[in-house]
Amino acid sequence: MKIVIAPDSFKESLSAPDVAAAIARGWQQVFPEAQCLLRPMADGGEGTVDALLAAVGGERRECQVRGPMGQPVQAHWGLLDDGTAVIEMAAASGLHWVPRELRDARVASSYGTGELILQALDAGATRIILGLGGSATNDAGAGLLQALGLRLLDEQGRELAPGGAALAALDQLDLTGLDPRLLSVQVDVAADVDNPLCGPRGASAVFGPQKGATPAHVEQLDQALGRFARIVAATLGEDHASFPGVGAAGGLGFAARAFLKATFRPGIELVAELSGLATAVQGADLVITGEGRMDAQTLHGKTPMGVARVAQQANVPVIALAGSLGDDYQALYAAGIEAAFSLAPGPLSLEQAMARAAGELQARAVDIARLWRIARCD
Repeated sequence: MKIVIAPDSFKESLSAPDVAAAIARGWQQVFPEAQCLLRPMADGGEGTVDALLAAVGGERRECQVRGPMGQPVQAHWGLLDDGTAVIEMAAASGLHWVPRELRDARVASSYGTGELILQALDAGATRIILGLGGSATNDAGAGLLQALGLRLLDEQGRELAPGGAALAALDQLDLTGLDPRLLSVQVDVAADVDNPLCGPRGASAVFGPQKGATPAHVEQLDQALGRFARIVAATLGEDHASFPGVGAAGGLGFAARAFLKATFRPGIELVAELSGLATAVQGADLVITGEGRMDAQTLHGKTPMGVARVAQQANVPVIALAGSLGDDYQALYAAGIEAAFSLAPGPLSLEQAMARAAGELQARAVDIARLWRIARCD
């Protein structure tokens, strides 16, 4: 018997590798002889580094970088055995680094993410997977580019201050110091949104408010990012502002596309590819996936659906486990998930559910395995 276990993390509770391990323990209580292949998954956001390191091997690296508000933070990234660097933008420039009362999208900078890219280049990475999501910034990746050697200058030739609002004073770009190693590294952006840089669906309007931007700040930032985009277009000879996805992570996708020549793909596709999920499911009897909460929104680029698509191609059934099942989760059944189960054995507070997640995952895996045993006997 071959079982592939490919869950996402249960946010703020268990990492994807820990979720997979708990499910495997439960399954092997009933089928000790079963071959359980653990393929922890992620969608490019938080947990992507650890999921890929667990699935394919490599080294987790830690370094101090500049946080979104200029403070030093301890960030991490991963170097896979094949020379691919995996970087989560949120590790350096994430919203979690900024207390709610100090959030200010006008001045937050993505500089630290650029420092992580420099670390990867110094380590000899030949490919960079850059996961976008969870950012505190709204600077269109200007800070990232400054860390990589780009100079952003005002009319007097002075360097701009950090943050998206400062781009309103941008007059010219100086590309002479941009790290030349960027020309020889492949950059893939893991992004699950299709927002442009500016306008009513742009980075400032859609994502700015959750980063502390007031309606007035949103307008200010949108205009500043628009100026940045126009000057970049005039300098590089191509307008990237309307490309789907460049509004991701406060517009960091714009910098990645315009200056790093990045390609954009759904995060779960990249993680599944790197972890060899398609190969793993060949000849499997069952795939088990899951995430902290599943509902109709899971259909839109979330990990369980990405896993289900891969399993469908191999004609392998998929079962999902979730901390909770929300409204219309049954819509998942028409999209390739055969059955979905909640972990909670009864009424529990969120804190209790999170604390008990590993044990409940193992218990539900036992329950499913016992049912699977009955079905096989039939």
